[in-house]
Amino acid sequence: MKIPQKYLSRQAEITESFMQVMNKHMDDFMAGRVAEMFHIKDIASIMCLHPVHISNVIKLYTGFHPCHFYELRILREAKALLSDPALSISNVASRLTYDTSNFTKFFKEFEGITPTEYRKKLSSENENPVKRSCLHLVA
Repeated sequence: MKIPQKYLSRQAEITESFMQVMNKHMDDFMAGRVAEMFHIKDIASIMCLHPVHISNVIKLYTGFHPCHFYELRILREAKALLSDPALSISNVASRLTYDTSNFTKFFKEFEGITPTEYRKKLSSENENPVKRSCLHLVA
């Protein structure tokens, strides 16, 4: 199937614009400047483009759906929040607009371990910095 020229001509520009808008929104959301996470259609509206067009272009350009990049950013925020032992996993999930069960499933899908296991891993790495640096030298 031949890819329509309208999708090819602005792929990089649309993808970069999507990433900028999505990252700015996530920065604002995490800082508490906005109350709700956007959906792809909200980002598309800001970009003055149709959500299906954005999805098609980004998928053609990167091989991934726009949600993939959104989820990666949410995962990055989750890891940052989980590094604070004062926050419960339930608090982290809630902060990212998930219930605890779905947050655990989401996190495990991307990381291969649960949020609790991730915290234990962080804790053991912080307790054994010499061991970690020795492993780095061996590898």
